[in-house]
Formats: sequence, structure tokens, C-alpha cells
Amino acid sequence: MFGKRLPCINLTGSRRIAMPSAAFRRVRGILWAMAMALILSFFHGVPVMANVAVSSPSVILIESSTGEVIYEINSTERRSPASITKIMTLLLTFEAIESGKVSLTDQVVTSEHASSMGGSQVYLAQGEVQTLDTMIKCIAVSSGNDASVAVAEHIAGSEEAFVALMNEKAQKLGMADTHFEDCCGLSDSDNHYTSARDVAVMSRELTVNHPEVFNYTKIWMEDITHETRQGTSSFTLSSTNKLLKQYQWATGLKTGSTSKAKYCFSATASKDGIDLIAVVMGAPDYKTRFGDAQALLTYGFNVCNIYIDENQDALAPLPVEGGTAEEAAIEYQGEFRYLDIAGNDLSAVEKVMELPETVQAPVEKGAEAGRARYFLNGTEIGSVPLVYAEDVEKARYTDYLRKVVEGFFL
Repeated sequence: MFGKRLPCINLTGSRRIAMPSAAFRRVRGILWAMAMALILSFFHGVPVMANVAVSSPSVILIESSTGEVIYEINSTERRSPASITKIMTLLLTFEAIESGKVSLTDQVVTSEHASSMGGSQVYLAQGEVQTLDTMIKCIAVSSGNDASVAVAEHIAGSEEAFVALMNEKAQKLGMADTHFEDCCGLSDSDNHYTSARDVAVMSRELTVNHPEVFNYTKIWMEDITHETRQGTSSFTLSSTNKLLKQYQWATGLKTGSTSKAKYCFSATASKDGIDLIAVVMGAPDYKTRFGDAQALLTYGFNVCNIYIDENQDALAPLPVEGGTAEEAAIEYQGEFRYLDIAGNDLSAVEKVMELPETVQAPVEKGAEAGRARYFLNGTEIGSVPLVYAEDVEKARYTDYLRKVVEGFFL
């Protein structure tokens, strides 16, 4: 149509004008260019969310250091979690170690209740003693329900008390779609549930604050020794995370499956300084579980780019008026990270320092003095507080008098 000569148009009933096809093509080109410019201006900087080929009904992909969501489907849908429940068990265990309540060398005794756990287990006998370090391996590598309960009892006195701590921690983390009834995920109760988003939250809390967990989740196979009344025997822990062998950047984290939950997985991976967490829930089979997790992780690594400012540069102190000192040191509250999935050129990021010329005493250490603001293509993408690194008290009469005397002798 556009390559043909337009038909004659009767404009006034007396004069006939025909538009040559070449002229029409020029007009068409101009209109097309204007339309494309409008479309591109609208979508500039807007991330294009590709439709990742996954079959599981509930998934989420986040970047670990920032917590930013990259992709999700039904991520707040409440579902049975099976053994990915143990992520919270591991989180509370590492917190207990950090606080000094327990240590990796603790001797953990297996109770009758713990040894009676069915499902995935490492066959701990009643009265059997293992170090907490070994018990963590049993949980992280082989998903031992018996080991999970033994550790819960060691930390809190009973599984019930430990589960109460799990729910308390879930509330503190804002996990609104989560409630636990056991520490291992064996329960099929309708009151034992979580969501893909909440699993990502607790997975991030565990891996960011306790990266030593990867010393356990990266283990493919390792032998432990059972020492019981019946004698000594060796048992091989074998990882339930097949992605460790299928995906070169995999680092963890936890699998789970029951007839009710179907196949679940919280997968962690690290590549070129980018750490991702992909959560898959309700997969129909184990192959889909691992395939969906790998598809999410691969997509994430393809679209993610992170801008990092470690903020290690020294900052000039701020002049202080009416204080016991004439200036106050300031520092960054921390580093700045920005996750981009829109393909922007992050070398164009600009940092603008917002600080007063002078401040009035008193000045409190840790209080905000100003901000370092970051801009990309004219849009603010985040900021970091600039805080006082020291206290400066308000000067009293005696302080002024001392300054006058010191100045006189100098």
C-alpha cells in the first residue's frame, strides 16, 4: 500500500491533486520517526521484564546485597514449605553461635523425640552425641529432620520453644505470610506455611549476615561417624541440592519436598560479584524445581549490573559554632549499592554531597550531618547518610575563658 501511488482526491469538486509516492514516503518516514521517538522517551530507563520460562506456580528472584526483586510470580502466595523450613532453623542456629549461646564444638545429644523423626534423616540414634558442627552439616547437606530437632532442643530446650523463636524471628523480619509449626518442615498442617517472598527474606538474612553457612551448603558429599551402643559406623551425607553439580555458580541453599508442598527450592548463586537468591515453590517434580531455579538465576546474571561505592574516601570536617571544638569529623554511614536491570550505563552515576557550611553545637556522634546523593540520568537513585564521627559539646563560659587564656599565652 505504502509503495503505491495514492488515488486522486477531489478537494473542492473542481481541482484534482495527486500526491506522489516519494513525497508520501517522506511524510510517512517523518511520522514514523516521531512515533518511535515518543515511544522510546516513554520507555527510557524502564526495565524490560522478560517472561522467564518457568513452570512452577510461585517463584521469586532477588539480588542478595540490595534485596531488590528482579522477577516474581505469585510470590506472596502461602504454600507449604517442606524442608526449606530449615532455612529458619539454620538462621537461628547461626545467631545462637554468634551470640555465644552455643558453639560449634558443643556436644548435641539426640533425644528420643529427635531420633523418631521420619522423612529425610541421617539416622541418629537416641542418646547419640554429635558436635553442633556435624549436626549443621546433617541439616544443610542431607536435610536431616532428626538433626534439626536435636539442634532445636539443644538451643531452646524443646522443639516447641524453638518453633516459638522461629515465629518470633519471622515477625521481626516482616514475613507476613509465614507461620511455623515445626523446625524441619515435616508437618503437613495447614497452619505451617510460608511464601516464596518470605523464603527469600529469611534466605537473605541467613546468607548475608552468616556467610559461613556456605561452608556447609557447598558440600556435595561428606562422611560422618555414628557412635552408639551398637558400635561405630560411617554414614555418607549426600547433598539434596543437585544444582551444585549442574550449575557452576551455585552456592546453596536448601531443598524441600512433601506430597503437599510438592518440590521447593531456595537456590543461591554467585557470579562476578553478584549474589542471587531464586526461590521456587510448588514445582511438579524435582527436575522442574532445579530447571526453574537455574532459569531464574541465569536470567538474573544476564540482566543485573551493580553500582558500588564503598565510600572509603576521607571527608573534610565540618566547622562547629559554639562548641568545645572548632570542627567535627564526619564519615559515611556505609557503602552505597544500586542494582540496575535496565541496561543503563552506570559509569554515568553522579554523587552529590549535601552538607551545611557550619553546624551549631552540640554535635552527637552518629547523628546525621548530611547526605551523599546519587543520580543517574538526572534521577536520584539513592543516598547514604553522612554522620558525625565524634561528639562536640556546647561550649560553656569556662570553655570560652580557657580559650582566651590559651590564646594570650600563645
